[in-house]
Amino acid sequence: MSNNSQYPCGQTRRQFAWQMGHGVAGLAIADLLSRGGFFSTRGQTAEAAGAHLPKPRAKACIFLTMNGAPSQVDTFDYKPALEKYAGQPLPPDRKYINSGGRKVGYLTPAWRKFRPGGESGLLVSDYFPHVRKHADKLCVLNSCHTDSHAHGSALVATNTGKTQIGRPSLGSWAVYGLGTENEDLPGYVVMLDKRGGPISGQPNWGSGFMPATYSGTLFRPVGDPILDLKGPRHMTQQAQRQQLDFLGQLNQQHLDARPGGGDLAARISSYELAYRMQAATPEAVDLSQETQATLDMYGVGRSPTDEYGRNCLIARRLVERGVRFIQLYSGGGHLEETWDAHAGIESNHGQHAAEVDQPIAALLTDLERRSLLDDTLVIWGGEFGRMPFSEGKDSPGRNHNPYGYSMWFAGGGTKGGMNYGKTDEFGFEAVENKVHLHDLHATILHIMGLDHELLTYFHQGREESLTDVAGKVIHDVLA
Repeated sequence: MSNNSQYPCGQTRRQFAWQMGHGVAGLAIADLLSRGGFFSTRGQTAEAAGAHLPKPRAKACIFLTMNGAPSQVDTFDYKPALEKYAGQPLPPDRKYINSGGRKVGYLTPAWRKFRPGGESGLLVSDYFPHVRKHADKLCVLNSCHTDSHAHGSALVATNTGKTQIGRPSLGSWAVYGLGTENEDLPGYVVMLDKRGGPISGQPNWGSGFMPATYSGTLFRPVGDPILDLKGPRHMTQQAQRQQLDFLGQLNQQHLDARPGGGDLAARISSYELAYRMQAATPEAVDLSQETQATLDMYGVGRSPTDEYGRNCLIARRLVERGVRFIQLYSGGGHLEETWDAHAGIESNHGQHAAEVDQPIAALLTDLERRSLLDDTLVIWGGEFGRMPFSEGKDSPGRNHNPYGYSMWFAGGGTKGGMNYGKTDEFGFEAVENKVHLHDLHATILHIMGLDHELLTYFHQGREESLTDVAGKVIHDVLA
């Protein structure tokens, strides 16, 4: 009934009246917004954003995420007081808000020795002897603190700035603000542990209220990085291109008739990206192009470093090809399959650190020798830290600690060979130059050339941001 011979203008009278009504309402709204200065304010904001953006120090970011929360007092925050007061309870003047129902034991020294590394003498424990060789590249943030003691919500906060799900992740904000330098690959890639993903799942790399095109693309840690990437054998590339073109025309017609369909626009974009990835992705993750010396350096082909070594090497290859944000998870599933060392620090951290120490050190070496480290920010850390005391009498494990823990930066124009901030003498809570997640995120965006207060997304009548304009850039860690 809607052919042009019956309706010369291509519309029924009902459709014409409906669109006219929307047009009149739109004019009225535009007039009201204009009188209130809405358009002039947004124009000035955009102009100011361009004038005041920080100079980018890094083009890309690699986030080495230790899922399950490593212990700061056993890795990068040396506390000799734990040896002096071993076996005693935490002093009563220290607050302890939530034990999660677990027993509170006695102060317990680091399970492995700390030794100085590099010319700076930065203290790093024997869980990370390979990383210690790069001590002069590390900027260790020893005063981090967060808003939750539960793994799921704390990891979501680490990635999105809030404990509630449904917000864009750090990688999504980076790609939204900067785009990608390679249109044939995703701007944001996530590689999980083969033992499983974090318990809070997809919200950790999702785009929240932004279009889905800004979500992280999952690469599998073993086998083909992306399932079903190759086209069907019976279809030529030319035929597939024609099919996608036709599908794109239909989708665009549907979108034009229904403006504001963000999900559909993202789907159209994802089809095109998937087509381009068929050629680009296999080459990007093809480790046969690497020398045997490089594979050996990362620990590829050997236990226990093979999986994380492959992921770190792929991360370097993706950075070379213009991917903006890459997140590599260590630890998957639950409890001891992650860094969640309730049963014992030595048994847990001994296993997981052995898997990642050599690959991380190789990544830093490789980025530096290829002149990529200055342009790439490398981040290491988990969702929170662990308590300086054991879980009950004679227990070798430590409980969750959101009050004070360590993360570190390397590359990306950050200072190396330094500690920033302090926890108290026992490593329980941050007491000097505290770093909240909002501060961490503000600094990361700043390093990548983005102002966390100006990088906003209009959602449900409000300009939303990663930090909710609550964070501050830690200028003292920038070279």
